Amino acid sequence: MSSVRTDKEASTTLDDALKPKNRANDGDAVVLALKQPTEEASPAHETTIDGFHLVIDALKLNDIDTIFGLPGIPITDLTRMAQAEGLRVISFRHEQHAGNAAAAAGFLTQKPGICLTVSAPGFLNGLTALANATTNCFPMILISGSSEREIVDLQQGDYEEMDQLAIAKPLCKAAFRVLHAEDIGVGIARAIRSALSGRPGGVYLDLPAKLFAQTMDAEAGRRSLIKVVDPAPRQIPAPDAVKRALDLLKGAKKPLILLGKGAAYAQADADIRALVEKTGIPYLPMSMAKGLLPDTHAQSAAAARSYVLQEADVVMLVGARLNWLLSHGKGKTWGQDKGAKQFIQIDIAPTEIDSNVAIAAPVIGDIGSCVAALLAGVDAKWAKPPAEWTGAIAERKDKNLSKMAATLAARPSPMNFHSALSVIRDQVKARPDAIVVNEGANTLDFARSIVDMYEPRKRLDVGTWGIMGIGMGFAVAAAVVTDKPVIAIEGDSAFGFSGMEVETICRYNLPICIVVFNNNGVYRGTDVNGSGTADVAPTVFVKNARYDKLMEAFGGVGVNATTADELQKALAEAVASRRPTLINAVIDETAGTESGRITSLNPSTAKKTQQQ
Repeated sequence: MSSVRTDKEASTTLDDALKPKNRANDGDAVVLALKQPTEEASPAHETTIDGFHLVIDALKLNDIDTIFGLPGIPITDLTRMAQAEGLRVISFRHEQHAGNAAAAAGFLTQKPGICLTVSAPGFLNGLTALANATTNCFPMILISGSSEREIVDLQQGDYEEMDQLAIAKPLCKAAFRVLHAEDIGVGIARAIRSALSGRPGGVYLDLPAKLFAQTMDAEAGRRSLIKVVDPAPRQIPAPDAVKRALDLLKGAKKPLILLGKGAAYAQADADIRALVEKTGIPYLPMSMAKGLLPDTHAQSAAAARSYVLQEADVVMLVGARLNWLLSHGKGKTWGQDKGAKQFIQIDIAPTEIDSNVAIAAPVIGDIGSCVAALLAGVDAKWAKPPAEWTGAIAERKDKNLSKMAATLAARPSPMNFHSALSVIRDQVKARPDAIVVNEGANTLDFARSIVDMYEPRKRLDVGTWGIMGIGMGFAVAAAVVTDKPVIAIEGDSAFGFSGMEVETICRYNLPICIVVFNNNGVYRGTDVNGSGTADVAPTVFVKNARYDKLMEAFGGVGVNATTADELQKALAEAVASRRPTLINAVIDETAGTESGRITSLNPSTAKKTQQQ
């Protein structure tokens, strides 16, 4: 841990030497300044520490080793000093992508990812990632420099003047501002604890520019820092809640376990697998929970998703919410005409219970503790689900998988989504440690069901909001915090949101292979301008664009793949070489449907459907 600022970081002047608060012996300091104005003082004799180093030391004290951000006023020197003090500073081209990287790092490591931005516009750019992290329960801290309070409060027109704290508060789990150097340790400790405790989420920390130059006694500064102890303490479920859940499962004729990304974040992998296997209950993983058990596991019901959601009589949610991704637990998706269902829900937040439908057996606590408690109640006498239920699932799985296999085996020219994704599917099978990042419309929908995952926390995608633009930030974070190869499966529209970050990928020489599914437009490249003017339709891009050239411009490897064989060769080489690579995968421009599987959410499309 660094202790004090050096003369290189804050030049000593005669005025500085004359300030009693900055020197233990004013007379000696004046003599030193007069006799040796350019000589660097010995660290052993320095007695002050500044705000820059207090921030850095507070982060290091709490085992934070990486910062994602973008330098500029007033945090440029902070990034330089952080790097010099041993923190890894990953500098992006846009703050939103740095924020997305911090969020993904938080999900993967269970430590709050740190995003550092400049004030006002830079802060605003980071807010999308902060809000998305909060919605998805990813621990993240957005730290932004800001204008001085006295000017902002009187609206006197400071540089990038903005009341950032007020703007951030509605969009995150907690927000704090630090005005005095002696409070930096408390501010960072509160941010860390808020990000990790209970349901994780995003936190905003506001650091006005004047704070960084403030100095205080070095020893007092060290004492002001806080090592956060047990920021996410275990929350043990009530025994009667566990018994209620187990009794409900025992009485089920068609039980189902549904795993959400909260289960993946919990890192209770062994117990979750043991609970599934000892109970014999079929399970269905949400997209970011894929790999908690291999997608090829005999109890996986993913290939019979529609059937099990409609037919199950008791459903246990583990780290999953009955939001729009699960049709709010209602309607045709859940077989509303097939009788009432009963739900067991494991969640750390009691306020989540009954948010859409009645929960018969809430189990409140951290997922690891809850799963362990349930597992302790499953003994050798536990009766497996009826063969009628598991057999019906297996029958539908086999039928659907056989149908899928035939589709994936086809090699049309040009490629379609299935033929291209079958190549990626094979590569992930060969390298199950590779991390898949996925965004798009059709590209996302098809990849979820086609690309099998074998290990936990190896799939990152658009999450609860389904937003575009997470791709390159998530990919960078995955490569930085795991050092594993990353395969980013990108729709051409989705890639456009963060494509400039290929320079970042090349700059840090990260083992990332981006596969852009290029079908010339949003959803597809065949829409026509109905007005007859020269402009192309709003959903159409430049025909036959070469995204691979963008990667080549920054020294990476670019490949234009028009066949499945070309894609297979390029992808295998990229993963093996660990060189930054972008493959422009040319897809049939007629492939794809509007909005993928969420067409019903498009008001225009819904209206057309009603008229037909």
